[in-house]
Amino acid sequence: MERNREVRKILVYILALNWLVALAKLAFGFMINSASMIADGFHSFADGLANIVGLVGIHLSCQPIDKDHPYGHKKYETFTAIFIAILLFLVCFNILHDSIERIKNPIIPKVNIYSFLVMIVTMLINIFVMRYEFRCGKRLNSDILVSDSMHTRTDIFTSCAVIIALIASKSGLRFIDPIGSMVIAGFIAYGGIEILQETSRVLCDAAMVDIKKIEKIVMGVEGVAFCHKIRTRGRPDDIHIDLHVQVSNDMHITTAHKLSYKIEDQIKKKIPGVVDVVVHMEPLTSRDKEEKH
Repeated sequence: MERNREVRKILVYILALNWLVALAKLAFGFMINSASMIADGFHSFADGLANIVGLVGIHLSCQPIDKDHPYGHKKYETFTAIFIAILLFLVCFNILHDSIERIKNPIIPKVNIYSFLVMIVTMLINIFVMRYEFRCGKRLNSDILVSDSMHTRTDIFTSCAVIIALIASKSGLRFIDPIGSMVIAGFIAYGGIEILQETSRVLCDAAMVDIKKIEKIVMGVEGVAFCHKIRTRGRPDDIHIDLHVQVSNDMHITTAHKLSYKIEDQIKKKIPGVVDVVVHMEPLTSRDKEEKH
């Protein structure tokens, strides 16, 4: 619960900064008729919408385990990250559409010194937001914060593209402005693809931990003869592991049961994010010994 409260607080701070940046870009973009600056403003506005979606996702994911959700609600946070990617693709489509219209019907932006000042200041804010949010996301193992920082990172590149477009427009190259907005759309789409790649690993139950690392931990527990059939899945902050452990065939069931708890404790202690370990105990037969040798 403390972790979720901290993630929510971070998202609220970043929401305020994103919409401050968006308003500045949109206001000056419309004032000087710059397609690239307006596109960048909508990108920042989409960042703010993503923060709101993230707050909703955090609320849903922190609900306690219930009868219908025995593994908890953590994947709601992952689903929210996917929705953020969809928002990015929608913004990308709209920017591309407007850029094509600008190429067909050119408009010369009225670039001034304030346009450059706005872009430089907002770019510095984006750099701060990206680094702060990424560090917090890694520390708290939050899909939402990490994925949000990944597409906030694209704001830095898009701001550079806008500045180049403004310089070109000032020099009389009016076709550069809509092309610049297309470049921005490309960065936005790339950010969305990155998010989908990360979230698909969780939803498709990709392996979350190196099997050799688990083997080393388990084999280091006294009483374990062999371990195999190791499987992992989940999210960085919600890892589930199941494995088969072979022990001496004359080991008492009570001793084997205590050993399974010791294995679980060691794995949770040495691998951050593990919340559940299922250990299937098996007797080590003479045939098994021969196969291993």
